[in-house]
Amino acid sequence: MFEETFMQNAFIAGTLISVVAGIVGTFVVARSYNFLSHSLSEIAFAGAAFGFFAGWPPLLGMVIFTILAALAIGGLENAQARQDNVTSAVSALAIGLGVLFLALGHTSNSAATGILFGSVLGISHADILILMGMAVLVLVVIFLFYKPLRLLSFDEAGLLVRNSKKTTLKIIFLIVMALSVSISSQLVGSLLIFVLVTLPAASARYYQGSVSALMALSVFFALFGTWTGLALAYLTNLPTSVFIAVIEVGIYLVSIWLSKD
Repeated sequence: MFEETFMQNAFIAGTLISVVAGIVGTFVVARSYNFLSHSLSEIAFAGAAFGFFAGWPPLLGMVIFTILAALAIGGLENAQARQDNVTSAVSALAIGLGVLFLALGHTSNSAATGILFGSVLGISHADILILMGMAVLVLVVIFLFYKPLRLLSFDEAGLLVRNSKKTTLKIIFLIVMALSVSISSQLVGSLLIFVLVTLPAASARYYQGSVSALMALSVFFALFGTWTGLALAYLTNLPTSVFIAVIEVGIYLVSIWLSKD
């Protein structure tokens, strides 16, 4: 299996994506942004479709659309309108625009399937370099702002900073979240991004522990699902995202069951 170049690329990309998703997902789950991450996955679909339509790399379209949407939705967090209603409206619009861009761009069925369900087995060396650059950027930002981001997510009341600085931290977090969604879409597609960004972290929460322990366990769950899913996809010639989804849901259900003992 590892003699194949495409599998080597797939495992490298899957490892990068899982580490980023596991770490960022810990903050996403803590802030109860699960629904927002799901909505950003639909917005990522529209961004990728626009990328095909405009002749851009799909990942670039995803990054632009998810960052703009995350900032717009996050800006409404303290508004009179309910954030979940606004998010639902934006998601519905994004899906409609995504379908429109696919039609206008005469995108092939295989390309559309890759957007929706991922195409990690066809990832190139150039794609890995882009993913690596984005992953390093996300991890560096998390490292530099780890303490305030930890307080923002787990103890916002204890974040003793001015409102302007708190707003800046929220913007930084939303951008990091948007980038992690765009990165994760390369592995599981826009429809199943929440499988990697939220489920491993949600499973880890049932085992308690410090924030760093939760992050480590979340990364472990994400890596286990990704590596096992890639191996099974190679052996069965079935989509990788199917196996990753089943494994991560299984881990989540087992975590719930163990927490009841």
